[in-house]
Amino acid sequence: MGFFSFAGRVLFASIFLLSAYQEFNEYVMDGGPAAQTFRSKYKIFIRHVTTTLGMEVPKDAVKYIVSAHIVLKGIGGLLFIFNSSFGAYLLLFHLAWTAPIIYDFYNYDIEKPEFAQLFVNFTLNLALFGALLFYLGMKNSILKRQGKRRSTRPKTH
Repeated sequence: MGFFSFAGRVLFASIFLLSAYQEFNEYVMDGGPAAQTFRSKYKIFIRHVTTTLGMEVPKDAVKYIVSAHIVLKGIGGLLFIFNSSFGAYLLLFHLAWTAPIIYDFYNYDIEKPEFAQLFVNFTLNLALFGALLFYLGMKNSILKRQGKRRSTRPKTH
């Protein structure tokens, strides 16, 4: 059973690791294709946050956000392979702040072809988020069960 658990974690983390590796290889001075995609989405996000909350958001942070994006996926995926809860939390954080910004299906009309593609990718990220929550819940419940066991002592007469 231990091997299957490890193999499952490797396969699950490969989504994040291969994506981070590809983005790292394409990352040049301007941030690569990921930065180009993220730049237009980030402008919409900045406009929304500024008008809704009245907060100022840094406008030239796209290159650093893409770098953090790559690091979170890479380190989170590696730690997750070795059964680390911290790696799962890093991946959760990555999915929580990138999925709503990158896959902004809610900004498109339902008849547009971009809507369907973005919606499918958003729900895929939502499923990955749910799988990570399930993993953390199972890991915590196993640790709680193991902590409640009492050690048996031999009876002395």
